Amino acid sequence: MSREVRQVYSTTPPSPSAPRSPDPEDAQGILIQTRDPGQAVRLECAHLASSPTLPSNTRVGAILYGMTPPDEKADLHRYLTIARDALLWKLEGLSEYDIRRPMVPTGTNLLGLVKHVASVEAGYFGESFGRPFEEPLPWFDEGAEPNADMWATGEESREQIVDLYRRVWAHSDATIDALPLDAVGHVAWWPPERREVTLHRILVHVIAETDRHAGHADIVRELIDGTVGLRQDNDNMAPGDAAWWEGYRERLERVAREAGSA
Repeated sequence: MSREVRQVYSTTPPSPSAPRSPDPEDAQGILIQTRDPGQAVRLECAHLASSPTLPSNTRVGAILYGMTPPDEKADLHRYLTIARDALLWKLEGLSEYDIRRPMVPTGTNLLGLVKHVASVEAGYFGESFGRPFEEPLPWFDEGAEPNADMWATGEESREQIVDLYRRVWAHSDATIDALPLDAVGHVAWWPPERREVTLHRILVHVIAETDRHAGHADIVRELIDGTVGLRQDNDNMAPGDAAWWEGYRERLERVAREAGSA
């Protein structure tokens, strides 16, 4: 295995008169490239304060200035927050009927998606780390009917479900703030060989789950009233009016039929 320091970074950029090869001893961190035979290149960031000594066969390459060490937890938390907001946005402007409408044969509906994601997030960042969400979630009780977490009853209002989700956010955020990424938890409903997890793994898992269901909500909302977009401040759609999109869809339909008959 060979290791090579590809880049060294500092928070202070050099002056025009500074030497072209600053002393690596002045750097604040390093990016190490590791090559294992037959495996892909792996990059890892290390702080010189905690790793002051490099192997004798390590070579120092280019200098990078003005970089800030990454905050992985903050990055993950940001993506989780974006996914939560995107999911809730899909309810805006719709009637009580429309947010509950089952738009596909398996009954997927917008308010049910929010109810489901709120419920599973409560478990992952709560019970799994010994910090249970204290409110009852009766649709998860033993004997509850199948899929009870995927739709809202007539007695469960939009406000109740959305407020529940926001309270779950607060509880989850407290767990995320309190624990390090390597904190160990246990997911009781996973297979025994996979139950032991870290906060890092659960953050990745819940981000993936929330984004997956936000994608479901994208399609359901478009089926209801044609509203599309990634989130309120960025629709992330190609520019085009209704006529352009109609022509685009017709073209795709034509290509699909031609491919299907080939």
